Amino acid sequence: MAGHSKWAQIKRTKAVVDAKRGAVFTRLGREITVAARAGADPAGNFQLRTAIEKAKAAGVPNANIERAIAKGSGQGAGDGVQFEAVRYEGYGPGGVAVLIEAFTDNRHRTAAELRLAFNKQGGNLGENGCVSYLFEQRSVVRLEAAGLQEEALLERLLELEEGAGVAVVSYHLDPEGADVLGNFADLEALQDGLRRLHLPVASWEHRWIAPLPCRLDQEDSLRACLRMLDALEDLDDVRSVTSNLEADDALLEALMG
Repeated sequence: MAGHSKWAQIKRTKAVVDAKRGAVFTRLGREITVAARAGADPAGNFQLRTAIEKAKAAGVPNANIERAIAKGSGQGAGDGVQFEAVRYEGYGPGGVAVLIEAFTDNRHRTAAELRLAFNKQGGNLGENGCVSYLFEQRSVVRLEAAGLQEEALLERLLELEEGAGVAVVSYHLDPEGADVLGNFADLEALQDGLRRLHLPVASWEHRWIAPLPCRLDQEDSLRACLRMLDALEDLDDVRSVTSNLEADDALLEALMG
């Protein structure tokens, strides 16, 4: 998973570009709108609270957030309430498995745009279930603390499991902090428990994880796959793109640099 993690890290860095800010705002707004269907009060709607936190972290103006909540809860004008969450699946060059989560008001349009993005780089959009069995959906809480020591983190995670009864599936340390992974249903309890232990919680989300990566060592296949993933992420309806791609870090950086 190291290669995929490196790819994801590079993508996060590239995403902080002014040219894409409008698209990011739109996607986060749709996420808030869909979450607000279950209630406009973030205190009683964890999904909405999560979406708002993500939007604020990305710099979305409060006015945009309020409009998105109003649309989703039926308090505002517009057609935002028509958006629905849909998952698509497919294969990229070299057999890389791809999961796409989208917010769309027109499934046929979204599927057609995704199919074109796949086909242009030698991939193909598949049927539901064709690759989802290769992924696990986990709760992921991001801790941001440069130089976080593994021994200290392990002590806190053990305290979390014994004291709060929240299972920690795994964790990944990096120079800027750590990702703590839990069961899908435990996202709220996991982030709340880590906060109570005074750990520096920066963000939390549900994330697809690929236990068995697909490694690409051929430069042509890898380049085509990266182009395809970029094209998928650039589509307006797409919320997230996850793959089981793995490749050499140096080659990834050279192709994406």
